[in-house]
Amino acid sequence: MVKGKFAGIIAMLAIAFSLAAAPAGAAQKDIKWGTGPVGSAGYKALVVLAGVINKALPEYNISVLPTPGAVVTIKGYTVGDYDGDYVSDVALKELNSDTGRFQGFKANIKRPPIQSFWCYTLDVGLAVKATDRTKFKKWEDLTGQPVFTGPLPFDTRKYLEDAMAAVGVKHIYKQVDLETVGSQLDSGTLKGMTIYAAGGETPAPWLSEASLSVDWAALNPSPDEMAKLKAKGFKIEEVDPKIFGAKNTYTKKVVLLPFYWGFDLGPIVTEDEMFKILNAIEAHADELANLDPGFHQIGGGKMAAFEKEALSSTWNLAPIHPGLAKWMKSKGVWDKKWDANVAKM
Repeated sequence: MVKGKFAGIIAMLAIAFSLAAAPAGAAQKDIKWGTGPVGSAGYKALVVLAGVINKALPEYNISVLPTPGAVVTIKGYTVGDYDGDYVSDVALKELNSDTGRFQGFKANIKRPPIQSFWCYTLDVGLAVKATDRTKFKKWEDLTGQPVFTGPLPFDTRKYLEDAMAAVGVKHIYKQVDLETVGSQLDSGTLKGMTIYAAGGETPAPWLSEASLSVDWAALNPSPDEMAKLKAKGFKIEEVDPKIFGAKNTYTKKVVLLPFYWGFDLGPIVTEDEMFKILNAIEAHADELANLDPGFHQIGGGKMAAFEKEALSSTWNLAPIHPGLAKWMKSKGVWDKKWDANVAKM
């Protein structure tokens, strides 16, 4: 009985503190936001983003929900399981064309994804065990070899597979747990693995862990392969290998292929609410970049320019949140041709 009274007092105190912490008369709006699995770049990024938004705008309570991959969040959002998703231009193209991971899925869609906030690029490439770097000198050398390009649901896997196909690599895809990638590359079970970094600067957490198990070297495409990639529309960038760790300096530059990623919200937030959220993100963009360098592409006053750059490539792939449209117009970076694709909410 004493324990019961004590528990009741604790519960009452907890309620009192909760009420005292909330703005007077305000009710929190709960947002269920899907992202990638724990250990992925997307999961880390949304945890950071949600923390900043929750602090800056206490009227929202964002729950970060890990899933096997971003594609799962898109499917879940379209059928009403999530209020927000983690999306790439690669996935939106597949969804539109009813191909790949979305083949046959259109009949299930209750609402389309809504473009709300493009946050960074993920930049993908390949690596081999450091001692194999004289054996594998270009991507095509991996033909016939077991390669881990990422978990099946990952958009980074899809994009890298498309790029490898574009230059004629006929590798053997091997699915392994993220926790074992490094050890399997070290043992020779794998001959190649994917590498990627958010914003060309921040490796995925699982890759940092893999680097503790194996000394790897970036495998850059040859000049001829890069010419093929450019001809097929792939963007190419070169980054300092030091971003991946001190051991990985076997090449002067690491060649990566960037594509766009965003965290989107649907009708759970109105035009004015999305406008307010974007203003909060911009105000804290440098803080976000400090917490997760992957956000550096929107830091330093570059957020408006980045939204314009991304939307220039994606505007016709999915409806655009009216709050994003309002925000971009306020920054003078809106293109009138996008008006036709603003969502009606």
